[in-house]
Amino acid sequence: MNIKLAQIFAIAGLAFVAGAASADSLVEGSADAGEAKALTCMACHGARGVSINPMWPNLAGQNAPYLVYQLQSFKDGSRVDTLMSAQAMLLSEQDMQDLAVYFEAQPAAAQAVADASHVALGEALYQGGNADKGTPACLACHGPSGAGNPAAKYPAVAGQHAAYTAKQLNDYASETRQTDGKTRIMRDIAATLSKEEIEALSSYIQGLR
Repeated sequence: MNIKLAQIFAIAGLAFVAGAASADSLVEGSADAGEAKALTCMACHGARGVSINPMWPNLAGQNAPYLVYQLQSFKDGSRVDTLMSAQAMLLSEQDMQDLAVYFEAQPAAAQAVADASHVALGEALYQGGNADKGTPACLACHGPSGAGNPAAKYPAVAGQHAAYTAKQLNDYASETRQTDGKTRIMRDIAATLSKEEIEALSSYIQGLR
């Protein structure tokens, strides 16, 4: 195992333990207030956060710390999207917390794998990674069932649209997206993946339960 891969496993392993310590929301917000504020969000992300557009992410069941972090990133410009950047600029910190707690409390989306022919490769990468290429297993950070890690702000990925997940992996690989901070975990991992591997992982993740 190379040094970089060992560092990624070490960071991910410690974060996974921290995240497993608490099943409660780590964000102090009001779900009731969040529901009232979520009407605008639902125009794109769907009723209760389940999007019908595969390029727009499901928010239902996503952990609140990750949602707050992404909204902050859109607002401060460290993550850029024409629609989301404009929306986030209008939000206060309390708005973000309320919205995050509301969407976290909604039932997560459940979808079938996008392409059954990709299951074997996608499962192999998600569960075991690829040591030869320096690709760690996705479950190290996102959990065996894709539930994520709230304490580390690692998102739940289970049931996420394959098209959206593929775009994020490609954006990390090209460094268009850099919200993994100084650790560069996602950028370094995504850079090891081929186009076929990204498609396989994204398809498999969509069907995770």
